[in-house]
Amino acid sequence: MLNVHNLTVSFMGTELFSGITFKLNKGDRIGLIGKNGAGKSTLLKVLSKDIESSGGTMAFDKDVQIGFLRQDIDFVEGRTILEEAYQAFEEIKELEVQLDEINEQLATRTDYESEAYSQLIIDLTEKTERYELVGGYNYQGDTEKILQGLGFQREDFDKLTDTFSGGWRMRIELAKLLLQNNDILLLDEPTNHLDIESIIWLENFLKGYSGAIVLVSHDKMFLDNVTNRTIEISLGQIYDYKKPYSEFLLLRGEIKEKQLQAQKNQEKEIKQKQHLINKFKAKASKASMAQSLMKQLDKVELIEVDQDDNQAMNVSFNISKEPGKIIVEAENLCKSYGDKHVLEDVDLLIERNSKIAFVGQNGQGKSTLAKMMVGEIPFEGYLKLGHNVEVGYFAQNQSEHLPPEKTVLQIMEDAATDGNRARVRDMLGSFLFGGDAADKKAKVLSGGERNRLALCKLLLSPFNVLIMDEPTNHLDIASKNVLKEALRNFNGTLILVSHDRDFLQGLTSTVYGFKDKEIKEYLGDIDYFLEQHKIENLREAEKRTVVKVAKETSKKDSNQLSRDQEKNLKKLNNKLSKIETEIADLEREIAKIDLELAENYEEVSSRPNFFEKYKAKKVQLDIVMEAWEKMEAKVSDFS
Repeated sequence: MLNVHNLTVSFMGTELFSGITFKLNKGDRIGLIGKNGAGKSTLLKVLSKDIESSGGTMAFDKDVQIGFLRQDIDFVEGRTILEEAYQAFEEIKELEVQLDEINEQLATRTDYESEAYSQLIIDLTEKTERYELVGGYNYQGDTEKILQGLGFQREDFDKLTDTFSGGWRMRIELAKLLLQNNDILLLDEPTNHLDIESIIWLENFLKGYSGAIVLVSHDKMFLDNVTNRTIEISLGQIYDYKKPYSEFLLLRGEIKEKQLQAQKNQEKEIKQKQHLINKFKAKASKASMAQSLMKQLDKVELIEVDQDDNQAMNVSFNISKEPGKIIVEAENLCKSYGDKHVLEDVDLLIERNSKIAFVGQNGQGKSTLAKMMVGEIPFEGYLKLGHNVEVGYFAQNQSEHLPPEKTVLQIMEDAATDGNRARVRDMLGSFLFGGDAADKKAKVLSGGERNRLALCKLLLSPFNVLIMDEPTNHLDIASKNVLKEALRNFNGTLILVSHDRDFLQGLTSTVYGFKDKEIKEYLGDIDYFLEQHKIENLREAEKRTVVKVAKETSKKDSNQLSRDQEKNLKKLNNKLSKIETEIADLEREIAKIDLELAENYEEVSSRPNFFEKYKAKKVQLDIVMEAWEKMEAKVSDFS
C-alpha cells in the first residue's frame, strides 16, 4: 500500500528525523510511539501529504485513499451533526441530487417515445445501480450507528455542530473517517476526547478494519488492544517491531540485552587483537602478522547498541498540611445548563486520603462536579469543604489557557510566590524545561509540553486535596508513568476524572460512575467498575425489553394477558433471544473470516474445504434470520 524510503524532515536547519524507511501493508495496525516532540504528528502529516518531507520518497499503490484525523479541525458553520457526518459520502450525496433531477424530469415530461426520455430511463437505471453499489441504501443507518458508538445521543443528531465543544466536534470528524472506507487511516490521538465506553467501541471497530492504520496514542491499553505492530521514533530514528506495544517493550529489552552482550564480546576481541598487534610490532619477525591483524581490525564493523531517550519528568506531590477527616460533604446537589439537567439530588461524602476516580460518558457531569467542588461554577444544593482543606485543581483545558506570547519561565514566575520563586528554574528542569527550553514561548509548545508546564505550575500552590481533570491528555507514555507513580505516592486525597483505563489501574480504590444525572459508588478499582458496568448494561437491556413488551401488550383490547398467554409470550421471547444470540455469533464468525481473507487470502483460502464451510455459515445465517422473522411475527401477534 505504501513504501517509505529514506524519509527526512527538517525544521529551520534542524533534523527532526532522518533515514526513515518502512513499508505499510494492508491489515497493518501500527502504533506510532515516542516522546512529546519526537515527530509523531509530523510524520502523520507527511504521510497524509499535508506537509512535504525534506528528503526521501513515498510510493503509494494506485487509487489508495487516505483518511487523516488531525488535532486541529475546521467545521462549516450551520450544519447539524447528521449533515456534517453525511459529508463523508460525497459520491452518494451527488448521486442523490442526480437521481432527484432525473425523477423530476420523468414526472413532468410527456415525450415518452423520444430518445431523450429513453436515455433518462437508462441513466436512472445506471445511477440507481451505482447508488446501491456505493451503499446509498445503508449509509444513514451506518452513520447513526457510528455516531451512537462514539457517544452521541439520537436527540443530538439535529443539533448544530457550532453548539458542541472541540472534543465532541473531534468525534464527528472521527465518525466521518470511519464511514469513508479509506484504505489507510491516520489517527492522531483519537482517544483524547473519548470516554471509556466510546474507547472500547472504537477498539472493537478498528480491530475489524480491513485497511491499514497508523495511529499515535499514549494509551497503552488501547495500543495493546488495537495494534499488531509498533514503530517507535527515538532520537531521530525509528525502531520497527511486528508486535503490539507491551510485547514490543519486552522484545526491545531482549534485543538491547543481546546487543550489549555482543558489543562486550566484540570489545574483548578487539582488545585482545590490539594487545597482539602491540606485542608483534616490537619484533621485526612478527611485523607482517601485526600488519595482518591491523587489516582485520580495520574491516570490523562496530556493533552499535540502540540508544534510548531516557529523559523523564521528576514529579512529587507533597501535602501542605493535615486536613480534617471529612474532605467534601454534599447534599441535594443539582446543576443545569439551560434546559439540560446534568446532576439531580446528588449526595456525596468524601473522607481524608480517599483515592477516587470519576468515570462515565462525556456530558454526564464529571467535570461539572469537579468545578463545583473548587467553586468555579454556581449550583443548587449544599456543598462544603472540610477543615484545613486546600485544593489543588488541574482543569481539563488548563494547558489551553497559557498566555501564548509569554515564555515558559515567565508563566512560572508570574504564578510563583516569594517563598518558591527561587525554585522555579529547578522545578522547570524537573519537568524537562531545562536550559533554552525555559525561554520557549507557550504558543510553540506541543500539547504534551503544555500539559507538563501546567502540571509544573500546579506545584507552586499548596494543597492536600488534588482534583485532576484528564491530566494525561497529550502526555507521552513515559511522562504518564512518572505522573502515575507520583500520584501513587501522594499522601493526600486524590480525585481523578479520566478515561485512561491503564492510567487508572492500581491508582484509585473507589470509582464513582456518572450516569443519568446520578452518581453511583463502586468500592473497587477501574477493572471492577468495568466488569460491573457490563453486567448493569445487560440488566438495563433486559429491563428495556420487559418495558417494551409491557407497552406492546397494553394495547390489547381490555386488560392484561391471561396466565397461559404470558407463559407462551415468555417462551417466545426466550427463543427470540437465543436466535438473536445465534445471529450475532454467526455474524461475528463471518466477519472474522472476511478479515482473515483480506489479510492473507492465499493461506486462508487454501485450507481444506474452506469455501464450502464459509458458504455453509452464510447459508446457516440466512436460515436463522428467516427463523428470527417468523419468531418476531409470533411475538407481534400478542400486541
